[in-house]
Formats: sequence, C-alpha cells, structure tokens
Amino acid sequence: MRKLQMVDLKSQYDKIKTTVDASIQEVLETTTYINGPKVHEFQKSLEDYLGVKHVIPCANGTDALQIAMMGLDLKPGDEVITADFTFAATVEVIALLQLTPVLVDVDMVNMNISLDGIRKAITPKTKAIVPVHLFGRAANMEAIMQIANEHNLYVIEDNAQAIGANCRFSDGTKKKAGTIGHVGATSFFPSKNLGCYGDGGAIFTNDDALAHTIRGIVNHGMYLRYHHDVVGVNSRLDSIQAAVLNAKLPLLDSYNAARQNAARKYSTAFEGHQNIVAPTICAICDCHVFHQYTLRIIDADRNALMDHLQSKGIPCAIYYPIPLHSQKAYADIRYQEEDFPVTNQLVQEVISLPMHTELDDEQIKFITDSVLEFFN
Repeated sequence: MRKLQMVDLKSQYDKIKTTVDASIQEVLETTTYINGPKVHEFQKSLEDYLGVKHVIPCANGTDALQIAMMGLDLKPGDEVITADFTFAATVEVIALLQLTPVLVDVDMVNMNISLDGIRKAITPKTKAIVPVHLFGRAANMEAIMQIANEHNLYVIEDNAQAIGANCRFSDGTKKKAGTIGHVGATSFFPSKNLGCYGDGGAIFTNDDALAHTIRGIVNHGMYLRYHHDVVGVNSRLDSIQAAVLNAKLPLLDSYNAARQNAARKYSTAFEGHQNIVAPTICAICDCHVFHQYTLRIIDADRNALMDHLQSKGIPCAIYYPIPLHSQKAYADIRYQEEDFPVTNQLVQEVISLPMHTELDDEQIKFITDSVLEFFN
C-alpha cells in the first residue's frame, strides 16, 4: 500500500507532470513573470468555468477576502457577520480593516453558518455577511441572499474550500459556489481542490463597477501606470502559478468527482455506526466537493481515536480545535459561551481523514477498518 497522506500532491503531480512542466517552461522562456499571458488565460478560463463575468486573480485567498471587502468600501466600525467555526483568515481580514467582526454559531448538520444566527445578529450597523462554504459543502445561498436582500446587506462568499461545488435553488437552477453573492473569494493554496504550487487566490463578481474597483486595488490602486486612483495593495497571481492552474483547471471536475467517490466509500463503511456521524452525501453529490472529509465522533474519545490512527500511520487532523470566539486575537465581551452551542460541540467531536484525488480502494479500506477497529 502506498504511504498515506492527508493530501498526496506528489502522486497528483506525477500524472500531470508533462503538461505542468511545459506550461511552466513557457513562462520561463518568455520571462513574463507578472501579469503575463498565462495569468490572462487562466482568468478567462476560470470565468468560463464558473459562469461569472469577472475573475480577478490575486496573491492568495486571504488577500482575496480583504480586497473584496475593500472593494465594497466598508468603513471602520461596520459590522460583518461570519461563522465562528472556520479558519481564522475569514475573521482576520475583517479585523485588519477595522471592521467589527460578529461571530455566529453554525448548523450541526452541514457545519455552515446558521441562518437563525445570521438573523439574530443583524443590527443597524450590519453591512455584510460572509458565509464560508466549509469543508467543500455549499452553504444555503438562496436563504442567505434572501436575508441579505431583506436587510440591504452585502454578501461576500468565502469559497476557499469549495471551488466547483454547486449551489441548488428551489426553482431547480444551480450556480457555482462563490458566484452568487455580491463578491466571492477563493484560495489556490496547494492543498485546495484547485491548488497551485505556491500561494494564489482570486476574486469573483458579476458587478462591472466592483470588478473595476478591485482590479485597481490588487495593483497598487493603479489603472494607468503611476496613476493611483484608489488605495490599493500589491496582490498579484504570478505567471508560474497561473501556468500550474491552467494545467489543473480542466481536471477540476474529475478531481472533485474523485473526492466525492472516496467520500461515498468512507461513508458506506461507517453507515449506521452509533459513534460515527459521517457527512451527508446526497444522490447527486455536486453541492459538496469534499475539501475535507470530516466525521463527528459521539459518545467516544475523539482524541484517543486520533492517537490510534496516527499509531497506524494514518494522518488525520482536527479542523478546527478552537472556536474563533475563544481565540485571544478575537475574544470579545459581546460573546457568551451559550451563543455557540454547536461550535463548542463540534470542536470536541470533529476529526478529518485523508482526502485527496489519489486515494485508492486499498487505502480507504485500511483507513476505515482502522477507524472501526478503535470502537471494537
């Protein structure tokens, strides 16, 4: 059996080595390292894939979130609602811009932001909602957009973990996660479903004026060289990373399908177990692209399971061990523990198993057998 890894980037690279290497070599030979043809090619290809009018590449996913908020001209003190159970980058950029983060609980079933939590958190100072499509599962964007429209709020989608996932609407239509709110942001960190070989990110919008503003922000506020029309930052996707992404984007749907297939096999093995709550997998599993495969362990010792798996050479991780409201950087007297019952429970129960495009049946059986062995 091949060595188990949380993310097997080497095996993935071996399968696309010729294409990737040729794409990178073209950049090296043309020396168009910044804003070169590869970047523009990727931008257009991603616009076509997502069905969105504007993709603005940038340096990383955290920048993408920050620039999206800068583009909306949010002001210090404006309140921005987001989920308590997620990676810190989401709230980090809110704080960096001197906006006021408002953390709310999540839903137990899908681990995405609670709709009731959003409604209860809205005040006259609220200006935006940031839903996170956590672990690759699309949040309920139809309901979130309805809430936002009722209260005249912006919606900024954190799509760092769910590129390629579909959001389904009650009328039967579907749209790609990240393209439904006023603006979306994603990351191309190497372990993402669509990852480059360094840092990278992008911002999505269908708003022409907002796209124009954001294009200036990512490049020092310039539209014409040395003419700085808006306050900007230096956040550009470099051409070598774009070359890698050009090679991988045509494979994204097959990559996501491989993750979904592995998730089905995991969940089948765990079905009906009294101590394991596996992710819900619908018949047409295109609303979840399984950036992570995350279990909840109930009435059992999650940490002991983690030790058991690691002793057998099976990597696993806890995403996330500490709620944002309990982090020193984001602690606030406004928050009470009783406001976050689901998040506080999840951090004690969740464990993520290896999930990537290269998982094979032998590896999945070894992992699932080892998990079940712990409970016997």
